Amino acid sequence: MADQEVEDALAHSFLARLPPEVGDELRAEGERADYPAGTTVYRAGAAPQAALVVRGLLRVFLTSAEGRQVTVRYARPGDVLGIAVLVGGPASTSVQAVGPSSAFRISARTLIAAARRDPRVSWAIAEELNRRLYEVLEQTAVNAFGSVRQRVAAHLLDLASDRQRPGGRLVAHVSQQELADAAGSVREVVARALRDLRVAGIVATAADSVVILDPARLYAESGGPAGL
Repeated sequence: MADQEVEDALAHSFLARLPPEVGDELRAEGERADYPAGTTVYRAGAAPQAALVVRGLLRVFLTSAEGRQVTVRYARPGDVLGIAVLVGGPASTSVQAVGPSSAFRISARTLIAAARRDPRVSWAIAEELNRRLYEVLEQTAVNAFGSVRQRVAAHLLDLASDRQRPGGRLVAHVSQQELADAAGSVREVVARALRDLRVAGIVATAADSVVILDPARLYAESGGPAGL
């Protein structure tokens, strides 16, 4: 029986642009995997893998020699992880499930073989890598030139919008230390940024969670110098 969630994710991914026979082969050889919140899905340096995000939110991050982490990407349903490592080999990034998540594992062997024999597949992969490059450039601008307050605001929006239920509040279930890791800062600086946002009436804070009271203003806070 077809997995409708997988089919929906495929339809919203670049894989939908592949020749039908390649898509059918990937479906036949792939498998779905479910991950509890906090699970490390991929460790830096591991064998190259590719996966389509089906449900939830996955965080791609780098870890320094001192153990600090910085988030470089969030992947939502329809996003494909691992295309770059299929082309260039193992990367220094790791992937973690932010909340309960599911992914559809893609056969690296099948996708690479298809790219080598069919220029349509190669071009689709090139377009996906180009899209990812532009996203990285935008994120780099925020990370490099944005304030800690801007990076915290962007991270809170990412987390809260993914978990919002119809008619429900925007709530980011995250600790100050986790925010610091994501923003590439330290807890004390992040605590000050949260205090400023709270005083401004943009968020309300509780133990290990932040309620977003004014999404529009928080979005404005997250914009980098280039208007990102």
